[in-house]
Amino acid sequence: MRGPGIPRLGFDYIFPNPRYAMKEGLLAYGGDLNPDRVLMAYRRGIFPWYNEGDPILWWSPDPRLLLYPEDFKIRRSFRKKLRQKRFTVKLDHDFATVMRHCASVPRHGQEGTWILPEVIECYTQLHSRGFAHSIEVYDEEGKLFGGLYGISVGEAFFGESMFSLAPDGSKIALAHLVELAKRWGFAFIDCQIPSEHLMSLGAVRVDRDRFLDELEATQQKLGVPGSWKEHEELVNSFTW
Repeated sequence: MRGPGIPRLGFDYIFPNPRYAMKEGLLAYGGDLNPDRVLMAYRRGIFPWYNEGDPILWWSPDPRLLLYPEDFKIRRSFRKKLRQKRFTVKLDHDFATVMRHCASVPRHGQEGTWILPEVIECYTQLHSRGFAHSIEVYDEEGKLFGGLYGISVGEAFFGESMFSLAPDGSKIALAHLVELAKRWGFAFIDCQIPSEHLMSLGAVRVDRDRFLDELEATQQKLGVPGSWKEHEELVNSFTW
């Protein structure tokens, strides 16, 4: 999968300019998943994505799929479900379990997972440092039935994966993330690769240069670093 002309990363944390990545987004290969390297990658609009047995592949696709918080679409029936509040939303309570569910829940047309043990280890370290976060949805019996995780740096959130063990589990988590993003002034939620499902919820394709320009602006702000547990009272006060 390396292909001719794809640079190999060394021991330093220097990445090629993502503006010159291949159209599908492959930018480089190799290196490691040191949390500092991964964090630097996100700040530059780059993320790791590879299969077991492959070298680590680094991507910055064109176009990019972004969800601007004000554009999130909520159908009437789903809004009614949100208002019924037959669930509890928690933040950063069980990050590792959310990652494991994202890795193991079957997905239509997809075999295996890219969320490998070394990926879980890296992102768990970023979670402990206040950069990776989970949004979890629990039913009335306290059982986890949906959630998502991703990276927050500056005023941008990079969504990595979602899962549902019951209808609308991941969508409930996403709705609460969007509302948090509005309250905190986040510019966008990066959904990375275009998908029909996310576009039906309001996400749009954005060309890579525009994305990188907007990303650069978000990195001039502090954002909301540290554990998000303290914001649970806020997230469960949303009225929809």
